[in-house]
Amino acid sequence: MTRTIHLVGSPTDEFFADLSRLYARGALAAVGSPDDVVAHVSPDGRWSFPRDLSPESLAAAPSVDLAGAVAHLAGTAPDVMLPQMFCPAGMTSYRALFDVLRVPYVGNPPEVMAASMDKPRANALVGAAGVDVPESEVLVPGESPRLAPPVVVKPADADNSVGTTLVRAAGQYPDALAAAFEHSDRALVQRFVPAGREVRCGVLDRGQGLECLPLEEYPVGDLAPIRGQADKLARNDSGDLGLVAKGEGRAWIVDPSDPVVDAVWAASRLCYAALGCRDYGLFDFRIDPDGRPWFLEAGPYCSFSPSSVVAVMAAAAGIELPALYSDLVARAVGRRS
Repeated sequence: MTRTIHLVGSPTDEFFADLSRLYARGALAAVGSPDDVVAHVSPDGRWSFPRDLSPESLAAAPSVDLAGAVAHLAGTAPDVMLPQMFCPAGMTSYRALFDVLRVPYVGNPPEVMAASMDKPRANALVGAAGVDVPESEVLVPGESPRLAPPVVVKPADADNSVGTTLVRAAGQYPDALAAAFEHSDRALVQRFVPAGREVRCGVLDRGQGLECLPLEEYPVGDLAPIRGQADKLARNDSGDLGLVAKGEGRAWIVDPSDPVVDAVWAASRLCYAALGCRDYGLFDFRIDPDGRPWFLEAGPYCSFSPSSVVAVMAAAAGIELPALYSDLVARAVGRRS
């Protein structure tokens, strides 16, 4: 039986640690096995190896430094690692650690994650491949924008729509830039694509060519022209983090016969190749009122929780989660030889 290391947590902060545990718990319940190992990284940078991700197990597990973690990992003799970390360090440096340890992992390597997280860089790469990308500029503090509103201002390298603002008039620029600079040292100012539709496309590579999955669509319109952080994640009254985007009316699968599907699939294949993705990719598009897709950003990760968007799309295509997981784990293990 394949022994999988589930890499969970965050060395960055409790928000990213909570987000990681949220998805990892779902994956462990859906595709975990008794031989699997949980490796948890805390915001203080220390590691632990709890029995599971319950609060009791996390509290009881002894913590070790990096050297102790590497020794423990070597002793477990893992076959593969499943990355479940969503902070920048978790998506790059911690994946690179497993490259050094020669433990293969499912999904994209650090350089792909780094290019995807850096929105201006991702825009340049997919734009050069022929994908339509809204006109944009990158600003640092003290610089003035050139683009006239309406535009969307966002941090250049943050996720979950934090610090993102729709600017309709020039007088709104200062507050929007300040919000973006709270999360990054650069702000991306991007021409606003009028509210037609907003969709997300997953792409798989299970060894038989690229498979584009059914699109997931999100509600946008005059009252809610862009999706913000509150449309994706929120805490309940107990303080637990939850997925808002999965609620009723928050997302739905697009009918495969919809005219927009083929255009988005074509653009997504180009994005996958341009960014150098491996195993899977995930791409967001704004569809203008004429039906033309415009690339917004890439998020090439999958947690293999049933609520993970790639898993939801795959299920809509008739690919059950255990089969998807098994196929991609086998591909990752095969890269070890």
